[in-house]
Amino acid sequence: MRLVFAGTPQVAAETLTHLLAAGTHEVAAVLTRPDAPQGRSSRLVPSPVAQLAAEHGIEVLRPTRAGDPELASRLAELAPDCCPVVAYGGLIPKSLLDLPRYGWVNVHFSLLPRWRGAAPIQRAIMSGDKESGVTIMGMEEGLDTGPMCKVGRLAIGPTATAQSLHDELAALGARLMVEVLAQDDIISTPQPVEGVTYAKKIDKAEARIDFTRAAEEVRNHIHGLSPFPGAWFPVKGTRIKALLCEVVSGQGTPGTFIDDALTIACGSDAIRLLKLQREGKGAMESTDFLRGFIIAAGTEAA
Repeated sequence: MRLVFAGTPQVAAETLTHLLAAGTHEVAAVLTRPDAPQGRSSRLVPSPVAQLAAEHGIEVLRPTRAGDPELASRLAELAPDCCPVVAYGGLIPKSLLDLPRYGWVNVHFSLLPRWRGAAPIQRAIMSGDKESGVTIMGMEEGLDTGPMCKVGRLAIGPTATAQSLHDELAALGARLMVEVLAQDDIISTPQPVEGVTYAKKIDKAEARIDFTRAAEEVRNHIHGLSPFPGAWFPVKGTRIKALLCEVVSGQGTPGTFIDDALTIACGSDAIRLLKLQREGKGAMESTDFLRGFIIAAGTEAA
């Protein structure tokens, strides 16, 4: 099959690596976002997908927007059978969606139709879902409304964070994309009409921790926003990000530390902080954190 791969960040480069390793398709070109400034010098740096493509001698298309007429003309010349997509970062216009024989096939990190939208991994954890997964889906004009080609499932355990779940789903998505494209024909089925939810973009304003909630809900909030943007609370005039925690038995006024080991009372039960980040510092395990920033029992997270 002749492919034009669309993607930008490292997670997309991982899927492209799997496709190239499979050796069953011709990747005629990649479509990626323009080079972006990095560091203090603001030097323009190609995306991970662009760098990988260059290493393999693959043509790189970097339009400012996917609606550029020059892109449409070049894609028509390339005549791809299919365009696999992983986190491209731009809206694909309908004129391009209709171009490949098998359309554009996207990796979405949720069990559609649950969690359509921008932040499916974070919202799944924050909502206390016990399961997540990957849906390989055909793209259409609606927001993640396209037909499903293949689904893979993963359990969400009590220690899962947005980062750890992302990494697991990325590996699963790469494998499933290879499997879908290995078929003689790409078969898909419509999404169920019931069970639709939307994963709106994370707003930094929702990152502050509300300790009046049940401990399990607080844990899900912390883990769903770890490591970015990081759920936080103020203590002794300093903003602290909570990156990993566990639910433990304990009682007290919600938002109050009830021992000297970073245990905080919640609306019911308590959480013990296991990994934290002090404002202006790097992430630390709780034992290392307490060596430089002691928080005694009775201190309020406020």
